[in-house]
Amino acid sequence: MWAATVLPDIRFRVRTGVPWRDVPVEYGPWGRLYDLFRRWQRNSTWHRILTSLQSLADAEGAIT
Repeated sequence: MWAATVLPDIRFRVRTGVPWRDVPVEYGPWGRLYDLFRRWQRNSTWHRILTSLQSLADAEGAIT
């Protein structure tokens, strides 16, 4: 799945805080990453991912 390769790329940018234009070239065109990030932000994909991860962590007793 292509999202599995794009998620680490977006995660790098969010984790480091570098400007989108400074994302390393090996991650691909920065504009493509930014567009996907914004699209997922607008259609609540990030919220669904967070909710799913929280549910899994709660089921494992990892949330107190």
